[in-house]
Amino acid sequence: MGKILVVDDTKFMRQTLSSILTNNGHEVIGEAENGEKAVELYEKFRPDLVTMDITMPVLNGIEAARRILAKDPDASIIMCSAIGQQKIVVEAIQIGAKDFIVKPFDEMQVLNTVNKILFN
Repeated sequence: MGKILVVDDTKFMRQTLSSILTNNGHEVIGEAENGEKAVELYEKFRPDLVTMDITMPVLNGIEAARRILAKDPDASIIMCSAIGQQKIVVEAIQIGAKDFIVKPFDEMQVLNTVNKILFN
């Protein structure tokens, strides 16, 4: 299974996503509460996948994804968006994010998306 970095500014969302992932055999190798920390942890751990919240303090998810992809064009990033952020999701996909999942998280949607990226 995959080694995953979970990025969200809300502790509850990080815990929810981490639980879904670990309960289904994935390893959460780190959590970040902002984009700057996400870039730092990506470089340190080189995870197989990153779940990246869009709206965060310090450095937003789009900018963090842009920085990670600039250093590692093969990085697998899934954006996490609230309903109504479609325009931002399109921008994220254009810069190289692989897919997106919508909040509130649906366990099957999360797992289907994560597994599709990791195993295809």
